Amino acid sequence: MPRPVAVRRELVSVSTDGLPAGDRFDWWGQLMREQVMAVSMASERPGRFRGGVDSIDAPPTWVSALYLSSLSGTRTRTHIRRHDPEDYYLFAIRGGRVGLEQNRGSSSLGAGDLGLYSTSRPLEADFRGDGRPVRLEMIRLPRATLPLPFDTVDRLLAERLPAGTGAGALLTGYLSGLLKHARECGPAELAGLGSVVADLAVTFLAGRLDIADAVPPESRRQALLARIDAFVERNLGDADLRPAAIAAHHHISVRTLHELFRERPETVGATIRRRRLEHCRADLADPRLRHRTIGEIALGWGFRHPADFSRAFRAAYGMPPGELRQAALRGPPRSDTRPTGPGS
Repeated sequence: MPRPVAVRRELVSVSTDGLPAGDRFDWWGQLMREQVMAVSMASERPGRFRGGVDSIDAPPTWVSALYLSSLSGTRTRTHIRRHDPEDYYLFAIRGGRVGLEQNRGSSSLGAGDLGLYSTSRPLEADFRGDGRPVRLEMIRLPRATLPLPFDTVDRLLAERLPAGTGAGALLTGYLSGLLKHARECGPAELAGLGSVVADLAVTFLAGRLDIADAVPPESRRQALLARIDAFVERNLGDADLRPAAIAAHHHISVRTLHELFRERPETVGATIRRRRLEHCRADLADPRLRHRTIGEIALGWGFRHPADFSRAFRAAYGMPPGELRQAALRGPPRSDTRPTGPGS
């Protein structure tokens, strides 16, 4: 059996790679029973099965990215009586299709959809990748910590939950970002981001059920901050992005906006400046953008005045932007670097 690759205690990756082909499907079934819930699984081609999981333990939640070959799974009342972890799982489909039946609901979900299932009710699931792995991102939501009425939440089981706009888009974006950048985060930061994802999940579910008033104030606060963060990131190239514009877009006062940021290490303005400088630094070091002048890059990220940009850049990185660019471009071009500037 392959040993999990633990980058840190809270970050674990494991896959069927390295196992004999004939052992992979059974090993995957054991992994699911231990980490998620007991199910009976079947595959048309168990000898060709492949699967893997990258997981983040960020109490009160647990998030993971999975890929797996086509299979079907059944959880019966017998499974539930033997052991029920009493969890909900909210998942986003990134590739392939998932057929889901639970609590008299039935749906066929594809890439871009969200779905919800419970470990406490019988379940039928069918994963189909049409020759490619099915790819999912999942959030575990323990019933004990979910601040919503269970009988109401159960109305969403096995429903197709669109994730293209609003709270769904924000949730899936944060989830993907957390999974992508987890190794760059320290334990405290990771726990904080995990809490934000859980709050966004609660807000999303409550919105679908039209029970927003049931969401605790702290979850609403975190969801609002997440919307603000996403808005700021999308509009960094706008030189007019200021606290007043951010507050107006979110229908709050500037004072309320500053109150929201009080527990953070930076003010709103400092956050905008830092993110702009980080993007400028990345673009200056990108050989694919060597044709763009320093002034063009700075303007593209919202710095109207070259002198102000140069002062801010030197203060942040200890050297002027031109010197950093020269040092970064002395080496061979990096084929894996992608432009990050607006419109590039």
